[in-house]
Amino acid sequence: MSVFSAFCSDFYVNMRLGLKLDLPERRETVLDLFDRVRRAFPRLSKFQRYEGELALESDSSQREWQWVALRQTSIRAGHVNPSSLADCYNFHQALLEVAPYFLSISPLDIDLLEVVFGFDFETEHDNDSIVFDALLANSPLAGLADGISMDGGVERVIDAQPSLALSLGEEGQMQVVFEVRTKPRLPVAGDRGGDPISVFLTVRKFGPLGSLDELKSEFSSLVAHAEFLAEQRVLPCLVMPIHETLQSRG
Repeated sequence: MSVFSAFCSDFYVNMRLGLKLDLPERRETVLDLFDRVRRAFPRLSKFQRYEGELALESDSSQREWQWVALRQTSIRAGHVNPSSLADCYNFHQALLEVAPYFLSISPLDIDLLEVVFGFDFETEHDNDSIVFDALLANSPLAGLADGISMDGGVERVIDAQPSLALSLGEEGQMQVVFEVRTKPRLPVAGDRGGDPISVFLTVRKFGPLGSLDELKSEFSSLVAHAEFLAEQRVLPCLVMPIHETLQSRG
């Protein structure tokens, strides 16, 4: 189990390959790809339809599970609570290796490649209150919510979802986004349901690529950046404060 799983309810690594042109819509193309993935990863045996998305999933009731999804202009995949990061990365790299050939993807068609490290916290407490106390209460922003309104009524924080985006390198071809979400999302592949507090670290690289062979090395570069940022910034600055606030609430 990864160290990233120690302080949250669920830890996962998602991948997205964004495209400029629409993916093929023929049944045979989608089913051939999913059959190929299922043979390599037999646990992925459940075919699902979501709004605007087709997905192949393993049993989401298990603590560890995987999924692959196709949208109009993207391929997404995720590994939830992986037993090791190596297994997780192998899963994503296997998909990046086979999907372009089944879906006729050209290097010029690649808009971006991104990796997301996600940390979910299940709680019975108010999500926004937890995030505010953990991340904002000791900052200048806390003065915006001092608890008393002009007419003496009680104020309550109803939306506390901080985010910060950075560009890496002189040309800004790589971006990093730190994000905290407290609101439920529309059902999509990779969503277990419920209403968790979610911390996301997204690292993305914009295309195009010189060749499809570069996908593997670009993915390795992204996860190396993600691991470094997760260890050095996300854990101490976002995950641990939320974890400690939840612990103090009981």
